[in-house]
Amino acid sequence: MKMSLLKKTNIPQILFSILVLTSCGKDKKTQTDTTQEVEDTLPKMKPLANETKISQAYINSVAGRINHFYTKNWQNNSMNGSFLVAKNGQIIFERYNGFANKNEGTKITAETPVQIASVSKVLTATAVLKLVNAGKIDLDQKVNTILKTFPYPDCTIRMLLSHRSGMRNYAYFTDRDKSVWDRHNQLTNKDILDILATKDIGLEAKTGTRFSYCNTNYAMLALIIEKITGLSYKEAMSQMIFKPLGMTHTYVFDDDKDRKKIVPSYKGNGVEIGFDYLDNVYGDKNVFSTARDLLKFDRARNAPGFLKPEILKQVYTGYSNERKGTKNYGLGIRMINWETGQNYYFHNGWWHGNTSSYIPLMKEHVTIIALSNKMTTKTYAVRKLAPIFGDYPFNFKDEE
Repeated sequence: MKMSLLKKTNIPQILFSILVLTSCGKDKKTQTDTTQEVEDTLPKMKPLANETKISQAYINSVAGRINHFYTKNWQNNSMNGSFLVAKNGQIIFERYNGFANKNEGTKITAETPVQIASVSKVLTATAVLKLVNAGKIDLDQKVNTILKTFPYPDCTIRMLLSHRSGMRNYAYFTDRDKSVWDRHNQLTNKDILDILATKDIGLEAKTGTRFSYCNTNYAMLALIIEKITGLSYKEAMSQMIFKPLGMTHTYVFDDDKDRKKIVPSYKGNGVEIGFDYLDNVYGDKNVFSTARDLLKFDRARNAPGFLKPEILKQVYTGYSNERKGTKNYGLGIRMINWETGQNYYFHNGWWHGNTSSYIPLMKEHVTIIALSNKMTTKTYAVRKLAPIFGDYPFNFKDEE
């Protein structure tokens, strides 16, 4: 009798427990499925495989000239950083010099991620272009259809990518006026959008009328990536680019989490450069990477199916034609277009003491990468290597 009563009493409790556990299980499954769905629908980069192996004879034919450049421009100038030249994804020449952290005595190696500064723009543009390629956004889509408070109605995604929005650089309009921003606080991408939306920040030029290189464009593109993917920029870049390509030493800097572990940068005299209120803004900068990881990225941009042909053609089209000249800018890439028909693509970067140069010689399948965490403009001199591999009519006589 007592046993029967106990069983009767516990039946509702048992049923309730089963119901709760089942419900929790469904909630957990739903959350997992949602995360999986986001990852599965993300357009991702694919490695370029099975490139033609280059011969030792070819390596021997160019290594001497590369070494001569390296000795003269890099080693003899006490350069600090990473230097790599590759063809068909195979490294021909690489060197690593100087301190990753002077105080700790650690040296820069092939596995040392450094701030790649504005070369980050190439990676941000790549993520945006993959979203365009997947039909999730359109190049000529108005920015304010995605970022609802964005105050410039004529600006499109294409204009952000090609620096034709007419916006002012966030580093300038947050610099002195405390009514706009208090520099004691860390600025974020969302803060920039809020300032643009509420502080009547005028345009530098009418939208779409002229080229003006501006970091604000790429801070906004990072927010677009976040809005479309439903992920943080850091996670979206990891899922779309870094993980698929095995870029294991590449990440987006998070000032709140990474400040104590990153490779610092230095002035030319070796004095360490500290952080400032702009160090939490990403998209325009703040990717940390290595030369070898960037090589993987570069080759993936040459993989079949990276982008549809009609989109890829627009990436390497110059959009800054209001003034006659050879220098131009595409969608996330700088270029020089000579009258001979030869084209040279590249992107340089500078932030604090970090300077960087990324050069894809596309016709020759050659990649040139230079990264430095000690302030110098010598990093950009790696363009002098281009004529070793192809007909690039640079005139370097005035620079010698």
